[in-house]
Amino acid sequence: MNTKGYVIFALLIACLCATGASAQSGTITADSIIHKVTQTMNPAQSQGKMKMTIMTTSKKTRTFLYLAYAKNHGEKTLMKYLEPSRVKGQAILMLNNADDIWVYFPRTRRVRKLATHAKKQKMEGSDFSYEDMGAGDAFIDEFDSRLLGEEKKSGKLCYELELTRKPKSTSGYSRLVMWVDKENFIPLVIDYYHDDDSTLLEKELVCGDIKIIDGIPTPMQVVMHNKLDRTETGMEMVEVTYKVDLEDDLFTERGMKK
Repeated sequence: MNTKGYVIFALLIACLCATGASAQSGTITADSIIHKVTQTMNPAQSQGKMKMTIMTTSKKTRTFLYLAYAKNHGEKTLMKYLEPSRVKGQAILMLNNADDIWVYFPRTRRVRKLATHAKKQKMEGSDFSYEDMGAGDAFIDEFDSRLLGEEKKSGKLCYELELTRKPKSTSGYSRLVMWVDKENFIPLVIDYYHDDDSTLLEKELVCGDIKIIDGIPTPMQVVMHNKLDRTETGMEMVEVTYKVDLEDDLFTERGMKK
């Protein structure tokens, strides 16, 4: 082979190797999807106003309005209630992805730290647990993930994933099944299975009205359906911004009382 031919052959081999490496690096896996979901759903910082509506078994509704702050990709979360008047000023602080939870009661001006297992409990009697609201890295840290395939949900082509609780996990769910929008990596539907029975569907989360806020796809409406209690809780994003610089002092006992 002449020198020119050798150079062309070498370049061809290099191109083929590069193409093969690119294809391999571009292979989608369950872990890569979950990391992308976690990144999308937990931006560096956020500040917003939320409306929570709880529908009881008797079809009566209770509505709460609160301010929500998050930092370090959801590792720190603070909620301050605005309405109704009976809970106005009450605050909930969750640190270490909801492993540590404090509640501030304005009438007594006292802060109470909840027990470790409290993250499995309902927040303000809603169908959301503290874990649901504050565990930023839970999908990665608490579960092993497996890609089941692709399926349409809410008219969107989605990745279907199964997340199985790790042996040392403290999560209140034995497993999750999740349908992730292939375009924006928002989980459109998440099925939560009971703590003690991986075949018993306990709750189903449905995300909708996806809008781009500050360049980030954001579900403006989320509904948690409790399949066992036959109740549901809706969350509406009244306003939100990700272009904030929140002080660490906000996520402290003093910050709760301000």
